[in-house]
Order: sequence, then structure tokens, then C-alpha cells
Amino acid sequence: MHFQWYPGHMTKAKRMMQENIKLIDLVIELVDARIPISSRNPDIDELGKNKARLILLNKSDLAEDRQNIAWAEYFSKKGYSVVKVNSKRGGGIKSIQGVIQEACKEKIERDRKRGILNRPVRAMVVGIPNVGKSTFINALAGKACAKTGNKPGVTKGKQWIRLNKNVELLDTPGILWPKFEDQQVGLKLAFIGSIKDEILNTEELAGELIKFLTTHYAGVLEEKYEIKEQEDPYACLMEIAKNRHCLLKGNELDTEKAAMMITDDFRNGRLGKITLEFPEDYE
Repeated sequence: MHFQWYPGHMTKAKRMMQENIKLIDLVIELVDARIPISSRNPDIDELGKNKARLILLNKSDLAEDRQNIAWAEYFSKKGYSVVKVNSKRGGGIKSIQGVIQEACKEKIERDRKRGILNRPVRAMVVGIPNVGKSTFINALAGKACAKTGNKPGVTKGKQWIRLNKNVELLDTPGILWPKFEDQQVGLKLAFIGSIKDEILNTEELAGELIKFLTTHYAGVLEEKYEIKEQEDPYACLMEIAKNRHCLLKGNELDTEKAAMMITDDFRNGRLGKITLEFPEDYE
């Protein structure tokens, strides 16, 4: 599969971030804990240099616990503050305020020396589409102040949100980069739903997911769908379609329906806690 997806509003979103970065003390970057590297936009490092940085491993409840710990160590070593969060259920949210103050303590100290007291920390929340930014902001603010939706591209413009007297957040639309140099990155983003499903070949995507799972999480598909795992992902897909009665007219197997089911089960954690990339591959 070849991934290319860069609607016009992404260019506008990037420009907006460039304009606002000078107002900002801290960049809070949400990544998907299942793909912490592939779900980072490389532009954000460039935009956010010289700013305090906080990485949130969001949807950490869907990723493998020991990999979450390994990824938190990986980013800490690179100088980021890191928090594991599950924005939907509010996991990890309570600790964020303290981490923000800690990440910006040099700035707060500089302000104090200049006689500026109690100026709120201004944080920009960034992340690629569908990584859970709006859900996170709502969880942090304790009320629905950012639109949420589980399809990419819900946040259209910027909005400032005052959390309390210490912190103001700037929400920004999610930006993907213009082109994936590495098609594997595009593939992983497609697995988690950051690329619109309409432009993907569902069966091919499920085939790639099956291949990954049988290599790194052997037995998961067997247990969930009561099939025998095989080397040929398409044969696995046929088995799953058969076992789950995914049928077309004339009793023909509906492999597309089976493919959508597997992808959906993965995205919603019904296959268990699964991480798609590992820190040792990026050391």
C-alpha cells in the first residue's frame, strides 16, 4: 500500500503553529502509546526546539505495560518529561498539572527573578489526527471545551483554554506530515486509525496486521477467533471469516468484513494490550 494524505487544512494548521509557538512556554505532545515514534510528527521537534517539552503516551491502556515503561524511559533519556495517560478514562490526568509546573520550573524561576509573579504557563497541545488531543484536553479541564470525535480532523481552528490560574492551553488541529518517507510509518498510522479508512485497502491492511501479530504476539488470533495461525495472512483471514460467519450471498466468504472486524478489534483493545513498535529498534 502507498500512503499519501495531506489535505490543505494541514498546511494551514502547521502555519498556525509556527505563528503561535513564540507565545508558548511548553509543548505538550500526545503520541499513541502503541506507536510512540510513528505517531510523532517530525515537524514538531523543529517547531518546539528551545521550549520545555512534555510527551504524553496516550491510550497507554491499549499498549503493553512493560513497553509503556520502556518507552517512558526512552523519552526521559532524551530530555522530555513523560506521562502515561488514558484520556478516555482519565488515567494519569491528575499528575499532569504537577508535571507541567516541574517541566517549566526554569521559566517560572526566570519570571520570579524579573518580578513577574503568577503568570500562567502557556502550553500548546500538539499531536497527529486521532491521537486523542481533544479527549485529553476535556479530561484535563474537567469539562467538554474541545470538540472530540473518533475520526481524524475534528479540531479545525485554534482555541485557548484556561485550565486554572497556573495553566493556559492552546489546542491545535492535528497535523500529519506531507509524505511518509517510510511506508512502515504510514502502515502503523493506518492500523491505529490516524489515516482515513476510506482511502485504504481494508483486506491488505488486515493482512499486514495479521502478519505482525503472528510474529510478535503469537497465539493472540488463535485465542480470539479460534483459528490455527498460519504463515499466509490471507489464509488466516479466510479462517476468521469462516469462523465468524462473515458471508456474502451464495455462502461466499466475506473477507472484507472479517478484515474490518480484526482492525476494529485491535483498535479497541479487544485483542489485548498490543504495542506495534519497540524502543530497542530506535536506540
